[in-house]
Amino acid sequence: MRSKSFVSLLGAPLVAFFLTFAPIFAAVHAAEDLRKVTVVSFGLFGDQGVFRSEATGAAQIVASRFGGDPVVVKFNTKTGGSATVESLAATLQASTKQMNGESDILFLILTSHGSPRGLAVTAGRLAETLKPSNLAEMLDRTGVRHKVVVISACYSGVFIPSLADADTLVITAADANHASFGCEDKAKWTYFGDAFFNIALRRATSLKDAFLLARSLVLKRELSQGFDPSHPQIAGGGNVEPLLVARP
Repeated sequence: MRSKSFVSLLGAPLVAFFLTFAPIFAAVHAAEDLRKVTVVSFGLFGDQGVFRSEATGAAQIVASRFGGDPVVVKFNTKTGGSATVESLAATLQASTKQMNGESDILFLILTSHGSPRGLAVTAGRLAETLKPSNLAEMLDRTGVRHKVVVISACYSGVFIPSLADADTLVITAADANHASFGCEDKAKWTYFGDAFFNIALRRATSLKDAFLLARSLVLKRELSQGFDPSHPQIAGGGNVEPLLVARP
């Protein structure tokens, strides 16, 4: 009798605890399940088909691994296209209107030629530059807290100071002082795009692990061909990187 009474007394507070906190735990899990990943991918340089191919392929892989929905892909060709500085700003605004600014994640992919000034944008006769300050303003206007920005371009590290913080993870194909490689017209991927999206992200369960694998693959390929290493970079994202766990 004493044993039964003890179990009963112990069980009461446990039941009360469960009834009090179970709804909270359930709400947390529900919020995690409902977290939306919006993917926006732009191939900005129309004179070479590799950027169209990379923007399209990268968006598909990211959406497959992290459940991206919606997925918006735009690119330019030698005759024109819709991947301009103006359309990027408009697309980011339109794509994030249905997002929860606190819990959802914006995953932005940009692929092009780059310079210390920013990213080259060519669409037919149109030629302009997407500067780090321009992109920072576009992202701020979305009102989305958690963001991932992957930039595949020469000198793409110039974007890190303007973009990277605890809520924004920035991954670039090169640092601010070096070129990246693999921009052949008929190629499907640049060196970095192939290593990060096509190989590493298919295997790794986190963006950080994918980056580390991609960096080693890129370095090996560059050294084997006698190129000056591009030094891919990763910065910021302490609050967002743990939220993105790839599907099995």
